[in-house]
Amino acid sequence: MRRTAIAVAAGALAVSLAACGSAAESGDNSSDSGDSAAKGDDIKVGLLLPENQTARYEKFDKPLIEKKIKELTNNKAEVVYANAKQDASQQNQQVDTMVTNKVDVLILDAVDAKAIAGSVKKAKDAGIPVVAYDRLAEGPIDAYTSFDNVTVGKTQGEALLEALGDKAEDGQIVMMNGSSTDPNAALFKEGAHSVLDGKVKVGREYDTKEWKPENANANMEGAISAIGKDKIVGVYSANDGMAGGIITALKAAGIDVPVTGQDAELAGVQRIVTGEQYMSVYKPYAPEAEAAAEMAVALAQGKSLDSVAKDSVDSPTTKGVPSVLVPVVSLTQENINDTVIKDGVYTVEEICTAKYKAACDKIGLK
Repeated sequence: MRRTAIAVAAGALAVSLAACGSAAESGDNSSDSGDSAAKGDDIKVGLLLPENQTARYEKFDKPLIEKKIKELTNNKAEVVYANAKQDASQQNQQVDTMVTNKVDVLILDAVDAKAIAGSVKKAKDAGIPVVAYDRLAEGPIDAYTSFDNVTVGKTQGEALLEALGDKAEDGQIVMMNGSSTDPNAALFKEGAHSVLDGKVKVGREYDTKEWKPENANANMEGAISAIGKDKIVGVYSANDGMAGGIITALKAAGIDVPVTGQDAELAGVQRIVTGEQYMSVYKPYAPEAEAAAEMAVALAQGKSLDSVAKDSVDSPTTKGVPSVLVPVVSLTQENINDTVIKDGVYTVEEICTAKYKAACDKIGLK
């Protein structure tokens, strides 16, 4: 569908293809599955994504994973797809349905990493390997791919400090973290705090229910009331969707301060163009999606993960999970051309609509 072209993304592709021995040393996470060892290209892959409010899942992750699975199986594999629409109970039911329908492997992006553990065990007991995608699900997962999520938070924190400059000593920031049910949110928070603590005062901090922009908006309004609009010098937002809600609240209060983000959503990139949002974290989805597809096909066919997984991570319930961790890029006005446009994520025309043309011209985006 789209190819990743920047140097960091190229490195990520190398990560996804690098050999290592961690998979063979992963204890309960052996990639040999007796039930699927005889499988060829004619496999059935269950793909479960968590929600459809964030643009990335339907626009990038799903088609990229499907495309790679087809390539790896000579177009013979079947991909069975379900989206939980941010409902953990519904996702549990979707896993159960796929177990009943005897898929050969699951790629699972959990709505709630803890709540899904029982369903992961059901799949495992049925001889169906599970690849945790983007979020580290609990339970006996066989493989995992995501971005280096602590580094994501560090990247956001470093960018915010750079934007603040001397103002970091003069005021307070608000931290708008993601949902407490998402293990990635805790890692983003950890990375951000490792950079921000001791450099700037955190006036208010929130874990935002379900990552919803409207919840971030309400939290931001509360923070403005509590801290005072003249004392807020910046906002750490864990993703672009929440940044939109935050910026709406800031503008209503007449506050203009740097705001971070993540996912390089089109609306977020456009806010970066206008200067309303300072930065986003660009995560090249192709290497993450391709790694998930490679691991899923290998597991379904009873093959080793040694040629795919370079890293190994521990979840709260499972040690030594063979993993692929993909690097990220700080996206600002200065590198829009060299990232999302160069990689074919968006065209200049998609970003620079009539509403944004003057701002695009101002920063040389043509």
